[in-house]
Amino acid sequence: MTTLADWTPRARAVRAPWVDAKALACVAALLALGLVMVASASLEIAARNAHDPLHYVERQAACALLGTGAAVVVYFLSPQTVFRSGGWLIAASLLLLVAVLLFGREVNGSRRWISLAGFAFQPSEFVKPALLIYLAGYAARRRADVRETMAAFVRPMLIVVVLAALMLLQPDYGGAALLGAVALVLLWIAGVKLRYFFSFTAGFAVLAMLFMVSSPYRWRRIIAFFDPWQDPFASGYQLTQSLIAFGSGGFGGAGLGNGVQKLFYLPEAHTDFIFSVIAEELGFIAVCVVVIAYWLLVQRCFAIAARARREQLFAGACFCYGVGVWFGLQAFTNMAVAMGMLPTKGITLPFISVGGSSLVASLMAVGLLMRVHYETRCQTAPRRARGTGGRRGK
Repeated sequence: MTTLADWTPRARAVRAPWVDAKALACVAALLALGLVMVASASLEIAARNAHDPLHYVERQAACALLGTGAAVVVYFLSPQTVFRSGGWLIAASLLLLVAVLLFGREVNGSRRWISLAGFAFQPSEFVKPALLIYLAGYAARRRADVRETMAAFVRPMLIVVVLAALMLLQPDYGGAALLGAVALVLLWIAGVKLRYFFSFTAGFAVLAMLFMVSSPYRWRRIIAFFDPWQDPFASGYQLTQSLIAFGSGGFGGAGLGNGVQKLFYLPEAHTDFIFSVIAEELGFIAVCVVVIAYWLLVQRCFAIAARARREQLFAGACFCYGVGVWFGLQAFTNMAVAMGMLPTKGITLPFISVGGSSLVASLMAVGLLMRVHYETRCQTAPRRARGTGGRRGK
């Protein structure tokens, strides 16, 4: 059975592509679009809140540079070491989630941020890549057990439940739901039997429904999702303003910088609802381009994972599948909320929305994704070289 020791490179002398160019191009395009749209969406609110119109743009650019540097560092780490450190990363995640509940800064009724030396970060965003690394390493080490026994499936899910519960206490409902969904899908890809998968999924869905109906505030948001125009100035305000932005944009958009909804009509226009600003200013064409960019990024994640699986690099394959599911689900959820397809949740649009912790964590995951790509190509390059040499010899 293949273990994490199989990550030791066997073909360092063979030349292999350093990165997946298509995936990296998608990330770079989304980052560039994000900086442009943050500049457009946040000038007025930054001038009001921080007395500096470029406050959010400069912070987003700084976080992009920080995240790029962190991605480079992760890229040059040994994958064997990274996937063996999953337990330590989970322990650190638990400590940070407890610390944010005890010492975190409260904003808009949620305690999600820890401030250190003048900088604030959101621990729950770094839990996502940490959990993926842990689950990928666990699935590689216990590959046969995960496929055959329920106990091997329940153990990591108990850790997921604890992490999600701590996030719910902040409260961060969207983040907790996303964490649970990504973990379930990753373990299903790793080979968990369908009856175990569906049993846990059904229980997770029932608990989520009970959680939603237990709070009048959350229930009002569900009602507003079905009919936001019933109360357009209270529970349905965000969604109605977002839909107005989509309607105003039309096919070609009102023009970059010419949007109206960002002028204190649409709350969180530079964070959770930046997709609405894109729709209003750049129109249906830009919306399609953004959707295609995320689809291509997810497709490349799955392609790298499939190649790693063929090369028996199961930890890397599971991680890449998990990253694709993470980016895809988070982007879909954000866009669906903006279009009124899902109830309103505070989830950022990857690489575009303002959110330094989310951006840095996502770029770190991209760094490890690129390293898995390099490792898999190092495995396939020798066979290609031998095959080419054989044909030339003939």
